[in-house]
Order: sequence, then C-alpha cells, then structure tokens
Amino acid sequence: MSAFDDKERSRAYGPFGVKGVRATARVISACIAGLWLISAGGCPSKAAQDSNTPSGRRTQDSNQPPTTDSQQPVTNNQQPPTVTHYRYKVVKTYPHDPQAFTQGLVYEDGILYEGTGLYGQSALTKRDLESDKVLKRERLPRQHFGEGIAVFRDKIIQLTWQSQTGFVYDKNTFRLLKEFTYPGEGWGLTHDGKQLIMSDGTATLRFLDPNTFVETRRITVRDSGRDVTLLNELEFIHGQIFANIWSSDSIVIIAPETGQVTARLDLTHLWPVSERPSPEFVLNGIAYLPKSNHLLITGKCWPKLYEIVVSPRPAGEQQ
Repeated sequence: MSAFDDKERSRAYGPFGVKGVRATARVISACIAGLWLISAGGCPSKAAQDSNTPSGRRTQDSNQPPTTDSQQPVTNNQQPPTVTHYRYKVVKTYPHDPQAFTQGLVYEDGILYEGTGLYGQSALTKRDLESDKVLKRERLPRQHFGEGIAVFRDKIIQLTWQSQTGFVYDKNTFRLLKEFTYPGEGWGLTHDGKQLIMSDGTATLRFLDPNTFVETRRITVRDSGRDVTLLNELEFIHGQIFANIWSSDSIVIIAPETGQVTARLDLTHLWPVSERPSPEFVLNGIAYLPKSNHLLITGKCWPKLYEIVVSPRPAGEQQ
C-alpha cells in the first residue's frame, strides 16, 4: 500500500488516503457562565454537571425543531448519493490537558496548536505533541469565549463564540496582529489553502477571504437530502472538509464544492460516554498528521489525544 501514489490512495481509500441556526440550532446565550468559572481549572465541576441549568455552552432553544437533521428529504425522483462509512483503529495515544476545553486543533511539524473556550479561561496554546509541554500560550480577554482556530501560512486565526470577533496572531510569537468581525456566531475554522472555512453551528459553512475576512461563498451541508446541523470543529484533508457534529461522537466528511456528505466516521467507542466525568466532555478536535496520513482526535477536557488510522467499513459490517 505504501507504493500507492496520492491518486491511487484517494481512489482506494477516499479522503483518508491510506490504509485503511440559526434556522435550526439556536443557542440560549445564558449558558451559565458563572458555573463555568466556578469549575476549578476550567472544565465543568460536579456541581455544574448536577445543576438543573445546563452547564454546556450551547443549548437548543425549546421553540426550535430538533437539530440533528432537519427537513427537506430526498424526493422520489432523486437518488441520494452514496455515503461511505469508515471504521478506525487506535495506533497511539498522547497526553492531553484534561482542563483544556478544546475548540480548535491543528498539528504542524510536531507542534499542536489548540484553541480552548470558556469565559475567563479561553486561550490559544502551542504544545509539544509528544510531551504535552506548553511552549507558548496567549489568553483571550475575559469577555470572549474562544472557538475554532486555523493556521494559515505565518498566522493563526481564532474565532470567538458570540462576540462576533476574530483574532489574528503571528504564528511564532503569538503577537496579536489584528482583530476582525463577522456576523453571527463562530464555531469551527479551517482552510483549503486559499480560503478560510468557518462553521457557525448550523448546516452552513462559510468561505472567507483570508486577508479581508469577507465572505466569498457558502454551502449548505446535506446528507440524503437533509440538512446536517451543529457542525463544529473543522479540518480540511485531501480536498474534503471533516466536521465534528456537536454533542455527538460523529464526524462527517463533506465535499466543499457541493456541501454533500460523502462519508461518516463513528467514534462512539473512542472514549465511551459512560466513562466521561461530565456530559459536557464531548468529542471536539480533529487534526491531520501528514507523514502517516493518520488523524489525531480529542475532545473537550479529554485526558488523551488518539492517533487513529481509518479505513472503509466492509460491506455488511454492523455500523
């Protein structure tokens, strides 16, 4: 398999390359920031977990319809595109700060860049992957809830949740170069080498000019004719967009030209929900390891990062 060229890898194994709303998701802004700040070290406390008020940063407006897959099913004269289902194997684990409320994750040359959230505790951090040693950290002003990040050339761009403010840093020094604004909420961020790609918790992905941050186009993500909402942390790999679905253990793989879901990856058993100290500790972190063509996966306040190899699920295997 190592003798395959990139085109053969892509054809044989899809986007992995080796071996292998506001319309539907409104957010209640009173996300009980006080409970977050009470939590020692940043992640939800037991008191927050047991509270009758949701301790998570996002909740679904009770006046809105369910936000997993919305209406507009495929009609009888349409054939839904084939969606590939992938399985995974853990090949290595790395330490991860269990106080890091992960919102964005990028790997580059042995270094892990991580954007974390929570009011008063949001930060941009540079770590050594193997040791988890912090090499540099820049904390956000207390009024901002940090969100997704993207490393674009010599800069790092970081979103915020409801502040409608983004930050641009020098990649090496973390010096703040500029701020920019955008409408709506910021959730996940990645890029395709030419444009930034941003999620906002709906089924929409926006494409932004990386210099002016002006929106150039947008797509609606759909699977079998239905909108896929709650798109969160993003990663661009082999011409496809990988997206966590918030509050689930699923990753969808999206064609950037059309918004069509081309594949799904179920990570339910990576760190089972039954073993997590809080329901807020959801899957949220995708990074790509280019030398091995593996994925690096983690979540909010997870104690580990998982390096996984992905391959298509054989026909007939239970999903």
